[in-house]
Amino acid sequence: MRNLTATRPRQPWTAPTASDPVSASLRLPGSKSITNRALVLSALGAGPSTLTRPLRARDTELMAAALRAIGAHVSIADDDRWLVRPHQLVGPAHVDVGLAGTIMRFVPPVAGLAEGQVTLDGDLHARNRPLGPLIEALRSLGVRVDTPASGSLPLVVMGAGRVTGGEVVIDASASSQLVSGLLLAAPRFDRGLVVRHVGPPVPSAPHLRMTVQMLRAAGAAVDDSTPDVWAVEPGPLTGRSWEVEPDLSGAVPFFAAALVTGGEMTLRGWPPQGSAQPVELLRTLLQQMGAEVALTTEGLTVRGTGSVRGLRADLSDVSELTPALTALAMLADSPSVFTGIGHIRGHETDRLAALAREFTALGADVTESPDGLEIRPRPLRGGMFRTYQDHRMAHAAAVAGLAVPGIELDDVACTSKTMPEFPALWSAVVTGKS
Repeated sequence: MRNLTATRPRQPWTAPTASDPVSASLRLPGSKSITNRALVLSALGAGPSTLTRPLRARDTELMAAALRAIGAHVSIADDDRWLVRPHQLVGPAHVDVGLAGTIMRFVPPVAGLAEGQVTLDGDLHARNRPLGPLIEALRSLGVRVDTPASGSLPLVVMGAGRVTGGEVVIDASASSQLVSGLLLAAPRFDRGLVVRHVGPPVPSAPHLRMTVQMLRAAGAAVDDSTPDVWAVEPGPLTGRSWEVEPDLSGAVPFFAAALVTGGEMTLRGWPPQGSAQPVELLRTLLQQMGAEVALTTEGLTVRGTGSVRGLRADLSDVSELTPALTALAMLADSPSVFTGIGHIRGHETDRLAALAREFTALGADVTESPDGLEIRPRPLRGGMFRTYQDHRMAHAAAVAGLAVPGIELDDVACTSKTMPEFPALWSAVVTGKS
């Protein structure tokens, strides 16, 4: 197994500029969101499970290592088929969360079910990511969690081998993962769990629907009929085979390449119906920006029409797409306004501030607001683009580089978080050698 948790060297990289319309048909790696949810549900199941075409990247290897550390048998030797066999969850264990929100928010509730101490820590910036509401929710359920005064990582969960469950009230306006983490472990709680969200709207609602859909697929009884309330009945989770869809967020830069260059990009292996990811919302956004989008038996195809239009949109449900869409907006023929994304200030970096800062340095006219960005397109110039160890920032720079020569990323290796092959694959697509 490749060691993606070790300190990695920074890799400066010049984003390739497209001389012709791109034309490619790709099968991209699996969804990180689906892979990590499937790993957790499989580790908590009553029998073995398999994951077909999972994502192999830093975030998912760290999740596999975390579950293995607390007792589950997780084999990821085969790239295309991972095997998980549940086992008694025990400590002491140390979990490296890296910079992954899914690990730091999904593993603590699971650790409460372990017998013994589980310590979680990660990359330096991980200590700035919102975690407090989850910690308080676990404490209200009787789980002992020790944290620094800041209420963030590093934290220690003193597992008692069981969690009584019941009802918790949580403000999950900073991240839907705060709710998903509780729900994924809830079937194993003695009394199940009712989660009530109180506060501003929970962002990334499609990810919550994904969590509920996958819980039901694993045999859990979940009632989400009341807005902002999720009720999970106690009961066994079944082992099963998970087919992992291609990652929609990771595909967006490639779709953007078709739009910027007037080319065509097909993502093979896309489910013809019933996707757990917000494909219809993405289709609408790309069409509004000037693309033609078709879902066929071959896959999901995006065609550029020769122009990129500005967009006014609330991106709260698809905030992961903000960096790539911001880069598209920089190359559009009219202004764009993105709102509903204030919560991405707490992602791998403060993405709103980072996008505004880095594109302004390249000559952009972009204004940062508390919950969004306003972009007024004008010619950009080449120069250094800092990624802040954030894979989505690297994607934004790559998209802008399609039309702007000389954009240099200070560190493209950060894309290993969700797509280690991104630099080589992107270069091959842009140069026509894929």
